[in-house]
Amino acid sequence: MEFLVSKEFITGGGYLLIFVMVFAETGLLLGAFLPGDTLLFTAGLLAAVGYLNIAILIFVCFLGTVLGDNLGYVLGKRYGHKVFKKEDSLLFDVDHINKAERFYKAHGGKTVIFGRFIPFVRTAAPILAGVGKMNYRTFLIYNLFGAILWSVSFCMLGYVSGVLIPNAEDYVGLIISAVVGGSIFVAAITILTHYLKSKKSA
Repeated sequence: MEFLVSKEFITGGGYLLIFVMVFAETGLLLGAFLPGDTLLFTAGLLAAVGYLNIAILIFVCFLGTVLGDNLGYVLGKRYGHKVFKKEDSLLFDVDHINKAERFYKAHGGKTVIFGRFIPFVRTAAPILAGVGKMNYRTFLIYNLFGAILWSVSFCMLGYVSGVLIPNAEDYVGLIISAVVGGSIFVAAITILTHYLKSKKSA
């Protein structure tokens, strides 16, 4: 664990890992497995204790978010009609799509902004925008605003918490362990739920 939480290890590979996870949450439809909000909060806390640079962190999160959402939009626009006819699979949950679709109908383009703060909705919102053939320029404006708002708010929330918590650097290992453990737990629950639903359908 000391190796995993060493400053050199986190500084060397932390930004890349954060970028990949943020990008994958929407661009690769892995929202059910990746704890986006928790990830940004934890990364902000790591920045507060000197493991990461807060400005670079926010930029990396922003870039991963924008690129991931844009890939989701393209996939929705090109393959959306096939996606929405698809049955439940490990990476595709009809219930999540339906929830996001209701949110999209209620809030329109603002879903690209507000949906970013809601798990599963933020994964499906760019796809829905593509399926609905939202004007790309309009989508991009909403997307840029939502991405910077999400990146700044959660990273800074973690950063401020790290500054306010006495000796926060002493808890880095515990925090990272909790995030990793939580991610594994969520993934396990998701897989188990999918298995039980498939068994019930069969």
